[in-house]
This record gives sequence, structure tokens and C-alpha cells, in this order.
Amino acid sequence: MLNRAQLIGNVGQSPEIKITPAGKELALLSVATSESWKDKVTGERKETTDWHRLVVYNQALVKIIKEYVHKGTKIYAEGKIKTRSWTDKQGVKKYTTEIVLGEFDGKIEILDNKSQTVTASWHEAEANQSANNDKITPEHDHDDDIPF
Repeated sequence: MLNRAQLIGNVGQSPEIKITPAGKELALLSVATSESWKDKVTGERKETTDWHRLVVYNQALVKIIKEYVHKGTKIYAEGKIKTRSWTDKQGVKKYTTEIVLGEFDGKIEILDNKSQTVTASWHEAEANQSANNDKITPEHDHDDDIPF
């Protein structure tokens, strides 16, 4: 089975950084994706926008988000779709669907950064996160450990 979401969109507001009970940082982002078309009847240009909530647990990605992502940044994000529920103060059950970039999965690429390319995925969480030409890359290739 496959649970994968891929988005290209603009960040709607500055990312929110929170601390988990375990003391790790997480990033919350709101990303807008838009679709436009020409109305066949009127010839008028139409557009619709959807908002997506991203929750980033991967520490390498959180570091990049804190440094490079702000309101209006165009990003590519890849993660899993998760729906969670809770009961509000009035006793009403609420639901939200999020794109989760977990500790060992997920990817973010900043697409509109003119002077540099910054990308990261879960592999970078294991690397020392040193930058080389402003591109984050793993310290070593994990394929050497595969026994076949």
C-alpha cells in the first residue's frame, strides 16, 4: 500500500516551530496550491486555492525550514497523509487531515530561492547536516550496507 502526498505550493504564513514533550522541534506550515482554468461558457479566467497543513517532525527538515522558509516561499513537499481527531472544549469531535513529514520520511525542496538550492529528505537526519554549496547532502551512501 502507498500513502504519499506531493505538493508544490506557497507557504501561507511564517512556519510555526513547537517543541514536543520529548524535547524535539517540529514545524507547522500552511501551504496553498492553486489551479486555474478558462471557463468554457464565459471565457473568464477562474482559479481555486486549496490549503494544506504540513507537520514536520524530521529534525533536518525543521532546521532548513527555520532558516529558509517564510511566508510566500514556494516549496515542494512530500509526506504521508494522516487524519487525526480530538474533542474540543464544547465536547464536539473534530477532525483534521495533514501531510506529515515524519522523522524518517518526507522531503522538502525550496523552489523559489534564486541564489541557492536547498533540499533535504530523511537521509539527512542521519548526516551531520553540513552544507556544501548550500545543498544538504548525506554524509555517506547507505547502499553499501545492503547485503544483496
